[in-house]
Amino acid sequence: MKVLLIGSGGREHALAWKLAQSPLMEAFYAAPGNPGIAEHAVLVALDIDDHGAVTAFCKEKAIDFVVVGPEAPLVAGLADVLRAAGIAVFGPSAAAAQLEGSKGFTKDLCARFDIPTGAYQRFNNAPKAKAYVRAQGAPIVIKADELAAGKGVTVAMTLDEALAAIDDCFEGAFGTAGAEVVVEAFLDGEEASFFCLCDGKHALPLATAQDHKRVGDGDTGPNTGGMGAYSPAPVMTPEMVERTMKEIIEPTMRGMAEMGTPFSGVFFAGLMITANGPELIEYNVRFGDPECQVLMMRLKSDLLPLLYATATGTLDQVSVEWIDDPALTVVLASKGYPGAYDKNTPIEAMPAETAGAKVFHAGTALKDGKLVATGGRVLNATATGRTVAEAQARAYALVDQVAWENGFCRRDIGWRAIAREKN
Repeated sequence: MKVLLIGSGGREHALAWKLAQSPLMEAFYAAPGNPGIAEHAVLVALDIDDHGAVTAFCKEKAIDFVVVGPEAPLVAGLADVLRAAGIAVFGPSAAAAQLEGSKGFTKDLCARFDIPTGAYQRFNNAPKAKAYVRAQGAPIVIKADELAAGKGVTVAMTLDEALAAIDDCFEGAFGTAGAEVVVEAFLDGEEASFFCLCDGKHALPLATAQDHKRVGDGDTGPNTGGMGAYSPAPVMTPEMVERTMKEIIEPTMRGMAEMGTPFSGVFFAGLMITANGPELIEYNVRFGDPECQVLMMRLKSDLLPLLYATATGTLDQVSVEWIDDPALTVVLASKGYPGAYDKNTPIEAMPAETAGAKVFHAGTALKDGKLVATGGRVLNATATGRTVAEAQARAYALVDQVAWENGFCRRDIGWRAIAREKN
């Protein structure tokens, strides 16, 4: 197969690394890619927002299959344009991508199809949102409705924090993403990420992970796009996975089909495991970042036929295997992230890949032949181990081999799972 991968982050490097291992791969391109992805695919300088240019490239190179990594091109309808041109694509239509593109859309879907989630209200102005928050009290959750690059969510523990978050949204802190706000009940429990492929009619559960959103050790400081993750998530027992499929994934799949927007791609369900069981915090319509990195490290099966079966409605004809060993990834970020940070800082040295241990590139570029950090989240030190503690030790051994003065990371990724192992 001739394959084009869309994206340039750590998720896409992990997908590229795994896809490149497929014996079915004949030619592999990535747009725009990054220096890590360049180890596995031919980088193409395509503007991925120019859907016509992407389609023209696919025609020119006789691309059989396009894998869309990030959410923004999906919400913008890239998959629709490619499908209309007769090209198989992994990723949902723009209509189905509203599951991530609009928090309000997802909450309304949950209400309509009895999917367990926190109580909520939608608002298009600050005074009404604030009146509702004052009536509800804190803790409470404030979300910008549309895509905000993982930054439009505030878990407000005080009333003042909630009111400030509403002001941020309506005053344009997240651009147009905050023109509408969803205010929802605070769910108490343990968070987990659940991934499931869906071709519109069939669902194939993948694996579980747990992300670390806060910037600082001990889950302190502001929320980020994710500072590290591990898989599997111990809180997701076989019983909890079964309940998630029955109570959340299957009703979503049926509901989307009933609404005329069948979903094809990967469901990434952000869950809170409460006293009542699994409740949906949010849906994403692509692999998580950095969760994808640990999933790909544990995936035993060939990724390419799994994604192609999803795209072609034949998911009932494939199965998936995982290695039992846990995997853990640590995000190295630029100092100052998630606030302002310096760009183009030099990365002087990187560790070599070894069995079950690799650093994925997330926000890097080559300038004058030298590797530099261009993003907030820059590298993902990822490793497997017989235990989470061993995977953690191996991942931090990789971190310590990276020579990058402007980098920092959390030093406690996986702490919940390690505490469980000790008990």
